[in-house]
Amino acid sequence: MKKIFILCLASFLGLTITGQTPGDYLMKARALLDAGKYNEAAGILTPVADNMGMSSLFLARAEAHLAGGNLSPAINDFNSASRIDPSSGEYGLARIYSLRGDAATAVYHLEASMKSDHKRSEKEIMLDPSFASIENSQEWRQFWRKDWYSALEKGIAEISYSISTGNTGEARQILSGLSGTYRGNEMVSYAEALINVAENKNAEAVRVLTAIENEFPGREEYYRLLAKAQEASGNYAGASQSYSKLIDMNTGDPELYMLRAGSYRRTGETRKAIEDVEAYLSLYPGSRKALSLAGRTEAAAGDNLKALAYFSENVRLHPNDAECYVDRANSYLAAKSWEWAINDYSMSLDLQPGNPDVWLNKGIALLNSGRREDACHDFRVSFNLGNRKATEYLGKYCIR
Repeated sequence: MKKIFILCLASFLGLTITGQTPGDYLMKARALLDAGKYNEAAGILTPVADNMGMSSLFLARAEAHLAGGNLSPAINDFNSASRIDPSSGEYGLARIYSLRGDAATAVYHLEASMKSDHKRSEKEIMLDPSFASIENSQEWRQFWRKDWYSALEKGIAEISYSISTGNTGEARQILSGLSGTYRGNEMVSYAEALINVAENKNAEAVRVLTAIENEFPGREEYYRLLAKAQEASGNYAGASQSYSKLIDMNTGDPELYMLRAGSYRRTGETRKAIEDVEAYLSLYPGSRKALSLAGRTEAAAGDNLKALAYFSENVRLHPNDAECYVDRANSYLAAKSWEWAINDYSMSLDLQPGNPDVWLNKGIALLNSGRREDACHDFRVSFNLGNRKATEYLGKYCIR
């Protein structure tokens, strides 16, 4: 055991010295999966999964094998995950045997998952397409005859459903009943925070989530909701810290880079924001949303040349996306490059003619280039499309 520990420690130190954490590998694998490169995703995880012995790495590699249709190695990896973290691979095994049409074995593993700390919600299971092939089997019907969920779990599910339908009043009523029976329970507190966020009571949600996060640290869903509430309440510094915790937890979600970059942009931490965007672009080269965020971050920091470089790359890669032209046009407008702005706004309107803000900004650029009549035409179109800001320009420049 001591030798195994030393080998694992050496592997971990080797990864951290080179700046690569297990989370970095999980993110790379996720990006490859999203690109349909299933074998590459499995391959990039192989050295760290075999050396580090973390269940999350085996689960991720199993998903890569499964996505590529390689069921036997996926089974091996799900079993490896369960040996490290008991029952963590059972749900994956249930999906595989269902895909094979083996209802009895699929339900056996699903039941094992439901009896563990890795139990899935009824909604998640019912919406999982992997089980479509056994939905009419006797084993599947027998499985759902059992009562798998406690009253508390059912209540939380009902609260989530009520929130999803916009009925927060009903959610509050259900919460009231649960609070009386399960006073001090962390799941009840989390449900309260969910309702608070849905009702835009974000400061209260932050208070509740901070309390349960301090008592029960390390829960991914708590940090995610906390970051959302912090952003909504304008606490972008707090949100960036919450996103950092999620990244440090090796969740393997590349979108966290974009979310944290957005928070850094709001706090004026331009370099950190750009570093996160570039990290995301290394995983998803040419991403429209990442290039757009990078450009807007540089523009907000006052570096219009760097902003234009990002926006121009976006236009080159995505010539049929109206928003890419709008981003660059806005940058030209800020630089008082009127004709360049007019050209890009025009290209955007060719692709998406119903954008009232673009008509207004194009009118402003035309006005500054000395083409008042054309500008007034654009101001009128903007006003007719619902942009009340156009009224000011119409009243000032277009009434004779």
